[in-house]
Amino acid sequence: MMMLMSRCLQNIQRFDLRMLLWFIHARRRDLWITLARAFSRSGDGWMQLVLPSLVWAVDRDQGAVFFVTTAIAFALERPLYWVLKNTLQRHRPPEVIPGFSSVVIASDRFSFPSGHTAAAFLLAGNTVLHYGAIGSPLYLWACAVGLSRVALGVHFPTDILAGMVLGTAIACLVSNTDLFRSLTSFF
Repeated sequence: MMMLMSRCLQNIQRFDLRMLLWFIHARRRDLWITLARAFSRSGDGWMQLVLPSLVWAVDRDQGAVFFVTTAIAFALERPLYWVLKNTLQRHRPPEVIPGFSSVVIASDRFSFPSGHTAAAFLLAGNTVLHYGAIGSPLYLWACAVGLSRVALGVHFPTDILAGMVLGTAIACLVSNTDLFRSLTSFF
């Protein structure tokens, strides 16, 4: 069993390295880097405040519920993300790959899971759960945020996958749990 687990982890590590190297070669194009920087910045957190605020301004009834649900979701996701990242302590690509440097400097030391990706998928998932298919384009944005983090050299692809799972799971939990629904009933 341990041998199988070890082999599985080695395969995941090889996959991560191959995908990262593909992005490294693709990032030599100036437009690619410009787009990656823009999408990465859009995942810095301001979108997670601006979108629910705008929705609340436009849709007073459901918008308030959406705003509060989003706030509760982030109040759960951010500490969980921080605990996972600082417990697992996966080093970022520049620390693991000799001679490699990232395009941007990450704001923290560890890479797993991707906080930008988790936050983007949480917002996308919460929007779709509240407003249906009209929110689905946010998944394209969330994917672009995640891919940008790999393209900029601060994450491995599996960091992005973990962020997708974390953000989506928290959005589903908060939107589909009676406790959280009762908290938003005040609005």
